[in-house]
Amino acid sequence: MKIAVVGATGMVGEVMLKVLEERDFPITELILVASEKSVGKQIPFKGKILTVVGLKTAVSLKPQIALFSAGGSTSLEWAPKFAEAGTTVIDNSSAWRMDQDKKLIVPEINANTLTKSDKIIANPNCSTIQMVMALAPLHKKYKIKRIVVSTYQSISGTGLKAVKQLENELAGVSGEMAYPYPIHQNALPHCDIFEDNGYTKEEMKLVRETQKILDDKTIAVTATAVRIPTAGGHSESVNIAFENDFDINTVRQILHNTPGVIVQDNTNTNTYPMPIYANGKDDVFVGRIRRDESQPNSLNMWIVSDNLRKGAATNTVQIAEYLLNNSLI
Repeated sequence: MKIAVVGATGMVGEVMLKVLEERDFPITELILVASEKSVGKQIPFKGKILTVVGLKTAVSLKPQIALFSAGGSTSLEWAPKFAEAGTTVIDNSSAWRMDQDKKLIVPEINANTLTKSDKIIANPNCSTIQMVMALAPLHKKYKIKRIVVSTYQSISGTGLKAVKQLENELAGVSGEMAYPYPIHQNALPHCDIFEDNGYTKEEMKLVRETQKILDDKTIAVTATAVRIPTAGGHSESVNIAFENDFDINTVRQILHNTPGVIVQDNTNTNTYPMPIYANGKDDVFVGRIRRDESQPNSLNMWIVSDNLRKGAATNTVQIAEYLLNNSLI
């Protein structure tokens, strides 16, 4: 099993390598791929030192699977080249997510739609993944009509430049800015670029991707995405209106029984999800589960997950595992 990790020197790429090692993914040959400026760099993996190669070299090596986390423009140019060479690409960028011919996969929800002919598979946005992990089983039971979500997103979702900005601000040092304003002791209602409708791309990803993953365009979604100065882990306040009424204890039980979801919900002991404790973990944590008393059939919850793991690297590796376990490669 020959595997390529494209974008191996980036934040998500580094976590992909960690997840591949932790989950003992069966690799006979690992190809580390990055941009030309990183070619020749050496990276340890499972006690060996591997040398980073360029994209053209990686295509010629014909890996069975290529895990991509190198940005949208790289994916648009190179994913088809890998696919033409017979490689199955699992792409972590936004490049292919809304392509009607490409599957958008969260393994626990819709991996069963994958076939051998799917050569480019899209990994959803981090904030979408954690939300649909909690909502998919509830949608199946009660049918979701509308979602109102406000996100509180870690700087790690922006990348190394944002991490450096926060470090500089904490140290009182001037440096390159990832954001138009300081992030230390601040909250920016601005994740990604603004679209013509006044929403950011991040907010519209939550709308479009949720409908695609849950295979239901009737679900109304509205989102506000906020960047906060946490180092890892995204948090979301989610309000859900259902077509059918629910029992709150049944909701908790459904979530408790959902693989990959952990319920942390006890106000008597101040038990609720927080990014500081979700950091470094693969699960999606759900708490503050309560009825919305202002609207019929409506529910509030708080959802937290590590955006670099389940929100990116772990979900990508899980897709690869599904392909392997179901003889789709």
